Amino acid sequence: MEASALKKVRCKLIAPLGLPPPSSKSFSRPSGMGKKKDYTPIHWSRYFTSREKIVVNEDGDSFQVYRRGSSGPLLVLLHGGGFSALSWSLFAECIEGLVSCQILAIDMRGHGDSKTHNDENLSAETQADDIVSVVKHVFGSDPPPIVLIGHSMGGAIAVHAAATDQLPMIAGLIVIDVVEGTAMEALASMQNFLRSRPKQFLSLEQAIEWSVRSGQIRNGESARVSMPGQLRSDVTGECATSDVPETVTTPTASSPLDATTQTSNALKHGECITEEDEDEKIESSPSTREPTFFPPAVSPKTGYHWRIDLTKTEHQWPGWFHGLSATFLAIPVAKLLLLAGIDRLDRELTVGQMQGESNSNNMLPQCGHAVHEDVPDKVAEVVATFLVRNRLTSPKEKFNW
Repeated sequence: MEASALKKVRCKLIAPLGLPPPSSKSFSRPSGMGKKKDYTPIHWSRYFTSREKIVVNEDGDSFQVYRRGSSGPLLVLLHGGGFSALSWSLFAECIEGLVSCQILAIDMRGHGDSKTHNDENLSAETQADDIVSVVKHVFGSDPPPIVLIGHSMGGAIAVHAAATDQLPMIAGLIVIDVVEGTAMEALASMQNFLRSRPKQFLSLEQAIEWSVRSGQIRNGESARVSMPGQLRSDVTGECATSDVPETVTTPTASSPLDATTQTSNALKHGECITEEDEDEKIESSPSTREPTFFPPAVSPKTGYHWRIDLTKTEHQWPGWFHGLSATFLAIPVAKLLLLAGIDRLDRELTVGQMQGESNSNNMLPQCGHAVHEDVPDKVAEVVATFLVRNRLTSPKEKFNW
């Protein structure tokens, strides 16, 4: 029964926390010489102009925010479960190049560099209040027009935040790849998905490599900036973003860290491994093919663990999605539902679409669940068009919408 349930959810390709189903591809290294992939982490400053810690109460709860842009509507970006604000890096760069806007990407409670007195309180109500508090502390009582944009768990929280009526300047709501029906169905198998991930990585490069090869993030550049925000250092106990220098030197082919000279399956810091090019697959005999890669055991004080243990928050997951479709349809602002496939729609949203209560005609099937990371340019074009058509902003010269 359990295997059948996993297969059913995997076929739907939906993971409500922000995490995709495990890939069926083995995580192995080809033995021949192929295209060299770069898994070196990228610093956040390549995509955002500033970052700040916003303290929201007397308990010292603080939220890390990343900013870009200085005029136009405020796009508040909310990430999926287990991710961080840095998952929006490439999207932020793309959208700000198309239309006038301000970006505020938030590390949500228990994620990234945000720190609260109770990081495991991820209830919909608490997280919605967090978003309201952050926006008010940054912009005061007179913020610019606000467009809430959320992916997966963040999409659900965006809906809940909009429904509180505590942000009177909300002008738009965009939800990315989360629908109540399919999300509720998938919850029963989420623990299995979470347990299937490696528990620890030797280096950030190894974590980035895993995220790409497993299919969590299909865009290599996005994985390089996004993955550090999902991890914490075993040495410092801090989010791994602090371990990413502003400039990183990538090893050359003659480096001793070259994958062809490795004598162990352990990935070393700074390594760029050899990988097959999709157009030139390398054949190797069974006797020379290397075994499937599994992260080796490491000592407790080296490497990286996941920033948040989502398994401890399971009792709060249903509250994110229960009644989500009806709540989304009832919010009286311009709305957009962006999905990775038509099979995501549940009955209530299908009816709402037919009645013109929401725009869910934007499907991006050639990507995974992390839509905004896999195809940030396409998502940015859809969002930019939505903003311009609803007269929420003006296009920049190079955007031919």
